[in-house]
Amino acid sequence: MNLLDILVRGGWMMIPIALCSVVVVALGVGRFLAIRRERSELTRFLSEWGDAPASTDPSRYKAACNSGPDAVRGMAAIYGTDPPARAEASERVESAARSSLFGLETGLGTLATLAAATPLMGFLGTVTGMIRAFMQIQNLGGNVNANVLAGGIWEALVTTATGLAVGIIALIIYNYLTGLVRGVARQIELCADITLRILAAPDEG
Repeated sequence: MNLLDILVRGGWMMIPIALCSVVVVALGVGRFLAIRRERSELTRFLSEWGDAPASTDPSRYKAACNSGPDAVRGMAAIYGTDPPARAEASERVESAARSSLFGLETGLGTLATLAAATPLMGFLGTVTGMIRAFMQIQNLGGNVNANVLAGGIWEALVTTATGLAVGIIALIIYNYLTGLVRGVARQIELCADITLRILAAPDEG
């Protein structure tokens, strides 16, 4: 009996657990690629503009922002032909930073939910499997041997093992991506400081 045969013997609850595993992998890979791309662009942007003084040409900086990461594009867009005062600009830049960070966090809540729900699906499958096993024992009038009983039990436990495995993987992916997002959040904060320093400099004093 191979692994696929064992999983099939787990019962109908293996279907939603399998679907959850597909979502976990697809969502994890998609979010990882998006976050890594943004982090790479932010790192490159900060290496170029991190030490830029307040006297930097605003038009040159905005041009760099327009071809840079999503976060800085949103910040630079605040300063159009009629730029706001520094206090208002600070609020708008902060709002743009939060919006960019929210976009990077998209899907992480789903991963957290699946990390918690998938093991419960496994437990539910085990409970329903045990119910079926004992119903069969009752139908046979209790005339069953140990092999029949053990077979029903291990088949029921397959869903628990699979649900736990998928849940653990989802939790690991969630925590890893959350750590990446925290790092990107710090980079976005630095970009916000640079944007205010260069574009809002005339409002100082």
